[in-house]
Amino acid sequence: MTIRIAYVINSLEGGGAALPVPELARVMRDWGAEVRVFALMRRNGHALAALEAAGLDVVIRDEGAHDHLAALRWLDREMQAWKPALIWTSLSRATLLGLILGPWRRIAVVSWQHNAFLKPMNRRLLRLLSGRAKIWVADSQSVAALTVQRLGVPEDRVMTWPIFCADLSAPVARPWQPGEVLHLGSLGRLHRAKGYDVLIAALAHLNAQGFAPPVPFRISIAGEGGEGPALMAAARAAGVQSITWAGYSATPKAFLAGLHGYVQPSRVEGFCIAAHEAMQAALPVIVSAVGELPQTVQDGITGLVVPPEDPVALAGALARLLGDPQQMHAMGAAARAQVLDTFSEARFNAAGRAILDRVLSGP
Repeated sequence: MTIRIAYVINSLEGGGAALPVPELARVMRDWGAEVRVFALMRRNGHALAALEAAGLDVVIRDEGAHDHLAALRWLDREMQAWKPALIWTSLSRATLLGLILGPWRRIAVVSWQHNAFLKPMNRRLLRLLSGRAKIWVADSQSVAALTVQRLGVPEDRVMTWPIFCADLSAPVARPWQPGEVLHLGSLGRLHRAKGYDVLIAALAHLNAQGFAPPVPFRISIAGEGGEGPALMAAARAAGVQSITWAGYSATPKAFLAGLHGYVQPSRVEGFCIAAHEAMQAALPVIVSAVGELPQTVQDGITGLVVPPEDPVALAGALARLLGDPQQMHAMGAAARAQVLDTFSEARFNAAGRAILDRVLSGP
């Protein structure tokens, strides 16, 4: 009989937790499982098209961010009707509900940890319930260490599955040519965690120092979020005119292929898929030393690494990249070679299968 996996996720927003689900589900299906996605909320639904294009059956609950008891009852009804052998949860709300429901209904639970930051209440509840998960899956080595440390999960019950699978067919950015505007960019929610206010401060610092790059440049930020109006106002107040607010990108790979470099000024990250996709597109990257980024980016070789929340250091990295556009192609080529090797499809598949073998094989 085919083993059923209920993949339970908070919402269908187009972020780093939902968009990788088709690739994750592909590994589960190739292993022999039947996968159905259960979303506690639709929200903006940006991830839905990719899930449906992958042939996944998606069950969506009516909107409700704080009605946790009603959400638990809904999930219980769905689990009783579909009868999965495994509940696989993603993000805090889905994980807490899964950890409550799974043992109660005698369904094994596997829980992702993506977040480098957890709200204090969620952190306490997850630590309290952590023993109910059969296995915790971290999306990176940095998050694996955090899971052991902050949730008290024994190391032998944490497995790592990097959430990024390199795509050889993804479009590659064209090198900058003399006479062109140098185009940098970033992909991310307009949220404090992504540090776009730090980027604005860094650009303002360059202006105050009289920095004059040898070529004109612009920076496009593709994303949406509640802090958008405040960020735009901050840029205007600081006299920063080089940023374009591009809104949500439904085609992130094409967006990245249109750039010459990439900036990720985050305060907090786990794995950060966007920066890895930028490296895949052969872009040199400027990143904060948070989460998995300093483990992936080789400073001075595939990109530049700066301390988080340090506008002066970020300004220095921008000046270095903008001051010598010719260096960017070699750094981008090295970045692409690194991620294609480190995050190859073969390694991605092997990591997922190892978890499934451990959780679902045998009695």
